[in-house]
Amino acid sequence: MGWEAVFSIVGKESMEAMHGAQPINTIALRRSMLTRTVLALVVIVSGLSLRWYGFPLGLPAFIVKYGGSLLWATMVVLLVGALAPRLSRTQIAAIAAAIAIVVEFSRLVHTPWLDAFRLTTAGALLLGRIFSLWNLVAYLIGIVAGVWLDGRVASVGQDRILPRRGKLNSQEAGSTRE
Repeated sequence: MGWEAVFSIVGKESMEAMHGAQPINTIALRRSMLTRTVLALVVIVSGLSLRWYGFPLGLPAFIVKYGGSLLWATMVVLLVGALAPRLSRTQIAAIAAAIAIVVEFSRLVHTPWLDAFRLTTAGALLLGRIFSLWNLVAYLIGIVAGVWLDGRVASVGQDRILPRRGKLNSQEAGSTRE
C-alpha cells in the first residue's frame, strides 16, 4: 500500500467524521444560496416599491410603514439563509430576530454620526429613524413569513429533484382503473 492510498483513506475517514458520513451536496447549497438571494432581491424591490409608491397609490400609512418593516425582516431572513445555507430555518430565524432586535434598539442610541447616517436614504432603509415596539411585531411577522417562504420554495425545488415517497400515481401502483 503506497503513501497515496494511506493519505486517501485517512483523508476520507476524517472527512466522513467531520460531516457525519454524509457528503456535502455543494450543488444544493449553491442552489439554496442563489434562490434565497433572488428571493431577497424580490423582497427588496417589493419593500422599496411599497415605501416609494404606497402613499401615492393611496395605501394606508399603517400598511406602508409596517409592511416595509415586515418586508425588511423577511429580507434579513433570506439574506442570513443565503450567507449561511447550512443553518436550519430555526437558527436562521433566531439570527434574523437578533439582528432585528439589535437594529430596533439601536434607534435609542444617538450619536452625531449615527443620526447623520439615519437621515440618509440608506440609513433610513437599513436602520430606521424612530424606535417603536410595533416594529418588533412587524419584524416577527416578517421573520415567520420569510421562514415560511423559504420552506415553500425549498420544498418545491426538492419535489422537482426527488419525488416524494409514498405518493404514487395509478400507473406506478399498478392500478388499471382510469
